[in-house]
Amino acid sequence: MLDLGRLRALHAVAVHGSVGAAAAALGYTPSAVSQQIAKLERETRTTLLERSGRGVRLTDDAQQLACTARELLSLVEEAEVRLEERRGRPAGRLAIGCFASAARGLMPRALAELARLHPELETRLSEVDPHLSVDLVARGVIDLAVAHDWDIAPLPAPPGVEQAVIGDDLCDILVHRDHPLAARESVRREELAAERWISQPPGTVCHGWLIRTLRATGYEPLIVHQAEENHTQVALVAAGLGIALVPRLGRGALPPDVVPVGLDPMPRRRLRALWRTGAARRPAIRETVRTLQELWPSVASPV
Repeated sequence: MLDLGRLRALHAVAVHGSVGAAAAALGYTPSAVSQQIAKLERETRTTLLERSGRGVRLTDDAQQLACTARELLSLVEEAEVRLEERRGRPAGRLAIGCFASAARGLMPRALAELARLHPELETRLSEVDPHLSVDLVARGVIDLAVAHDWDIAPLPAPPGVEQAVIGDDLCDILVHRDHPLAARESVRREELAAERWISQPPGTVCHGWLIRTLRATGYEPLIVHQAEENHTQVALVAAGLGIALVPRLGRGALPPDVVPVGLDPMPRRRLRALWRTGAARRPAIRETVRTLQELWPSVASPV
């Protein structure tokens, strides 16, 4: 009989594309995932992974087995949902994918509150890009995603995925204290044509919003530095190397050399929780979403 844990490891490699990424998603070491795959190869007497450059790829037999694993894991999830639903309280494992600033500014309090109220619930948090997290929910890799979108770049939810709004995160322009705009309470987007920008890399939601919004005012923004972490962007602003548009969530206290300036109209991104329709009956899903919504007013910084 095939071992479900080993099938889960194979499915994770198929979804994430590498042993290392699969290990990170499952909370294992790469060595542990490799051992699970090796045992599955012995059980099935089949080669499942082949070397491909510096990584590995699934063989045709492995691809077929991974599809079967996905179906089995879906059945297991349904069984777990029914059991938890009968108990009427959050229990079991809940895999959550969340973007970086929410993982820093929102999730620690939320997870601590869930652990305090529901000791039978085991939460697992992973940092995931918002665009990727929705697909991971749809494919059953994670149970719940905390993602965000902007007014001009809405986050699409595929069929079979439900969502709820957690709250709105406001954003400020950050400038060095010696910058001419530092004394202003707010500026309009048209006034930023000559500025040197610090931004997240292309392909991210924030970068896309910045490009599209400033192009709409009739000019191409000059992006001189790119950094994924908001804290790195703040450090670059503190060094006088440009200005940045940074959300308030998870930003923390600003250094003395950095001043926030309002942008008129004020940019905001909307935080959403997303989960599979089939898992909507889980008390764990409902309670986690409720906790996130209740915590949001105390987490969202007004200034």
